[in-house]
Amino acid sequence: MKEITANGKKYRLPNALNPFQQEMYIHLINWKWENITEEEGYYIHRGRRIPYDAILPESVRENFPVIYPLVVNTLKQHKERFYFKLHQHFNHMASSQAANANLFLPVLLHPQANEVLRHLKSDFDELATGELDRGFQIEFWGAITGKGLLGDHTKLYGTDSDIAISYYNKKRELCLWLIEHKLTEKEFTECGGYKSNGRTASHDCSKSFSEILDNKPLCYYHDVRKFRYWDITEKNRRFFTNHTKHAQCPFQRGMNQLWRNQLLALSLESDKEQPYKHAYFSVVKHPGNSSLDKTISEYKDLTADIAKFSVFTSAGVINAATSLHDSELAKWTIWYSELYNL
Repeated sequence: MKEITANGKKYRLPNALNPFQQEMYIHLINWKWENITEEEGYYIHRGRRIPYDAILPESVRENFPVIYPLVVNTLKQHKERFYFKLHQHFNHMASSQAANANLFLPVLLHPQANEVLRHLKSDFDELATGELDRGFQIEFWGAITGKGLLGDHTKLYGTDSDIAISYYNKKRELCLWLIEHKLTEKEFTECGGYKSNGRTASHDCSKSFSEILDNKPLCYYHDVRKFRYWDITEKNRRFFTNHTKHAQCPFQRGMNQLWRNQLLALSLESDKEQPYKHAYFSVVKHPGNSSLDKTISEYKDLTADIAKFSVFTSAGVINAATSLHDSELAKWTIWYSELYNL
């Protein structure tokens, strides 16, 4: 933890913040102090309570004060119906999970949701409100029980998308849109397998994409954890068009999360028990967060910029909603833009 002074105020912040993160943290803390409380929250590390100004204190958490007020009840009901875990840092002002709900629920629950979403996805025609929960599901992984399509789900972890949106395209085909939301993160989630203490000399991440496909036990996740990542990748080898540009496994670092979410989309398309004709994966990020751009560019190159993967920004969602000149949406766009410094 570090303490800095800005604009005559003192802020207790994490040590390793880049300039964008520090600017956002200070903005979010100011919003917290003005709209929620000036009481600090605590992060528990090795039994120590470390105070941070960006964390919400226990005294205010029950009512989800960082969630747009008009969707709080819906979020709580949705959590009961389609159970998902609140992230460890949900009560952090920079929580991407909270920001995800704030960005999409006000749109998805609005009568003009279709008009907004058509601005964001070219094939979108109509929200499939008969699927999932009125057409959406938070922390979607395709199943309610079991290990999921990728075989990696437990009570503690597993691949899921921050939100899934079911819709009909312009051909009236039922589709699913998986979206990963990033707010201030420097990088996507990296592979835990190549750093695992359970790895042995036989697990070799220095091997190429093709070499691992030819000998899947080279990957710790395949050999020990029995995850289906490489089995699904083998069935969709052509999707990763430019894999030969990578001398080592391309999925050790930030592309790992993109790969796993994409594999979830590909699995949904091919699973006969799933109703979706097409499944897509997108990343939505804060327009000021350029730290993710390198990994995104590398992934687009790996997949030859295929249309099954796309990127847009939270500002794009706000602009699409603003263009409808609806008073209810206008209240939300002002609230969201003030909170997240757009």
